[in-house]
Amino acid sequence: MHIADLRLGIYEKALPHDLNWSERLSLAKDLGFQFVEISVDETDERLSRLSWTAQQRLQLVRAISETGIQVPSMCLSGHRRYPLGSKDPVVRGKALQLMEQAILFAVDVGIRVIQVAAYDEYYAPSDAETDALFRQSFALCEQMARKYQVMLSFEIMDTPYFNSIDTFMAMKREFSSCWTSVYPDVGNLSAWGNDLAQQLQRGIDWITAIHLKDTIAVRDDKPGVFKEIPFGEGCVDFQLVFKTLDTLDYRGPFLIEMWTGKETYPEQAIRDARSFILEHMLSSGFLKN
Repeated sequence: MHIADLRLGIYEKALPHDLNWSERLSLAKDLGFQFVEISVDETDERLSRLSWTAQQRLQLVRAISETGIQVPSMCLSGHRRYPLGSKDPVVRGKALQLMEQAILFAVDVGIRVIQVAAYDEYYAPSDAETDALFRQSFALCEQMARKYQVMLSFEIMDTPYFNSIDTFMAMKREFSSCWTSVYPDVGNLSAWGNDLAQQLQRGIDWITAIHLKDTIAVRDDKPGVFKEIPFGEGCVDFQLVFKTLDTLDYRGPFLIEMWTGKETYPEQAIRDARSFILEHMLSSGFLKN
């Protein structure tokens, strides 16, 4: 792949919080990215985005048009707060409502992929019942996705419930819609001790995009660290990632997932991360000048 053909995006939470969408997308463009992934997390502030008025949605669409920077995907981590596998039927009802709102939001603003936070539970114990409830709920989500032609793409998570592409492939036998796919996070895959090359090969036909971040591996005596690890200081073998993807002829998008809320100079941190990724893509042979 040549650099001109690369689609590299940045996670919204990497960018300063106090920007409007026009400013946020313009900054992403200045930093060398082609797209931004919007966050709808468990906070009231970001969950409220799903209730934006038509005028508010139009402002985002206008910012996309004016800057030329797309917002093709949504990280819907609000299901941490309202998990699809909750034993409380009120919570499950809210989880399904959030999914429907997210899908309709995607239709309105041009988002094509909603990243599914694959938690049966997050703040409560996970067991066979929460697993069964998650599957029942996701079956309804899959029906919504088919109706509106929006992709639901499972992330490989930071909990044991959904920690490999093998887990996705097993679930794919149950959820066979073309609108159900996988959005692997190489940091999370690595932290759980998966064989990266094997996992990427198994899921390659269903991968919609790839999250790039570093992590600290889970060990018997330590829980692992799944976010805010500077690139190059964790356990991810990025050379292996890109060599494998080159062999598999992967030509989809990549997203740098990072959080710079604690950074004194967030823009420089983003530039450093982008340079790190491009250097490894080039040295691995995945990218050609």
